[in-house]
Amino acid sequence: MDNLLAILALTLFCFLFWQQRRQSEYAHQAIQHYCKKMELQLLSVARGSYGIQLPDGKKRLHTIYEFEFSSVGDDRYTGKLIMIGFKAAKFNLPPYRMAEEY
Repeated sequence: MDNLLAILALTLFCFLFWQQRRQSEYAHQAIQHYCKKMELQLLSVARGSYGIQLPDGKKRLHTIYEFEFSSVGDDRYTGKLIMIGFKAAKFNLPPYRMAEEY
């Protein structure tokens, strides 16, 4: 019986790890697409934290990804992406300097 529980626990751990990796890949793709659309240079992506309550007060399990970007090449800003499941729910970027057009 103990062996069966150990196998089930290991299987659950592997499944959760695989799902987290899959979500991280979706988040990275969403961030890349968003930065390209906003004409920003993506510098790095990292998983931030997990949470249960969203900023608007709703209770949903979510993951926050933090990413660094540059708008004109010599600056660095940190943005956040809230992922709910495998969907990008909300991007949150600080005010950043925009490139001047001549």
